Amino acid sequence: MPKHPLAEVFGYPTDNFSSEAVRHRQKRLCPFNNKVPSCTKDKAQDPLGTCSIYQHHKVAITCPIRFREDWLVADDAADFFFPSGTKWTSVTEVRLNDKYGKSAGNIDVVLISYDERGRLTDFGALEVQAVYISGNIRAPFEHYMQNPSAHHDMDWTKKKNYPCPDYLSSSRKRLAPQLIYKGGILHGWNKKMAVAVHSGFFDTLPRLLECKQKEADIAWLVYDLVYSSEQKRFNLVRNRTVFSSFDSALEKITVAEPGPIEDFIAQLQEKLTEEVPRNEPGTPPEARALTDILEQ
Repeated sequence: MPKHPLAEVFGYPTDNFSSEAVRHRQKRLCPFNNKVPSCTKDKAQDPLGTCSIYQHHKVAITCPIRFREDWLVADDAADFFFPSGTKWTSVTEVRLNDKYGKSAGNIDVVLISYDERGRLTDFGALEVQAVYISGNIRAPFEHYMQNPSAHHDMDWTKKKNYPCPDYLSSSRKRLAPQLIYKGGILHGWNKKMAVAVHSGFFDTLPRLLECKQKEADIAWLVYDLVYSSEQKRFNLVRNRTVFSSFDSALEKITVAEPGPIEDFIAQLQEKLTEEVPRNEPGTPPEARALTDILEQ
């Protein structure tokens, strides 16, 4: 297990020095069907070419474009959206508006089925969710890029702000709003949705109420990055597909599970105890807003 967080840089493991890996690093290329040949993550002129990072003995996907390897994710979504044998194509970054013309955001990939005359017959929306990173990932990335052959086995474990996946922020700040706004519109249209995530991310979500595929509104496409010693690189492999209804998924992901009320009461008691000694003996407590107490 490497002592640094970088699993893939510009599409290849840090210890891969094949001609293709070197070319991708030197030219800052993306091998995963980005909208342009180059990597554009974070900054187009100075891209942060980290596709995935290590998390203990697993690999976490940190760039949504990483899911586009061989467009496997589109094939898997199409199997959910359309009957077998359907002709379909896909478009990326499609703006979705609400009833009042206000944008609910862009859909990552829209799959469109069509008939023999090229007329649209149906569509489904595919959302891709990579994981946010807490800590500083650019520092080890830039250190590695200064001299890949010398720094591929660097020890970054004692550095401050060691990067790691931030699953909680990824689900609350990104995935939940997507389900609420984009998913709400699609569900109102009675259209299906697929969500692609990696296993580590999916395992941190609340346990979803599963249903049969024919009854599902959402297909959760769960992937792993599996290392091939022969190719000396990671390959995207679907681990499983989980089917759920829209309403049950929305409730599970957007509604926080309550912890013990006793813990909150203990916190209130502690705050109250801090306040009481301030009053003179025999006088009533000073009337203060609870919010003022809690903000101290």
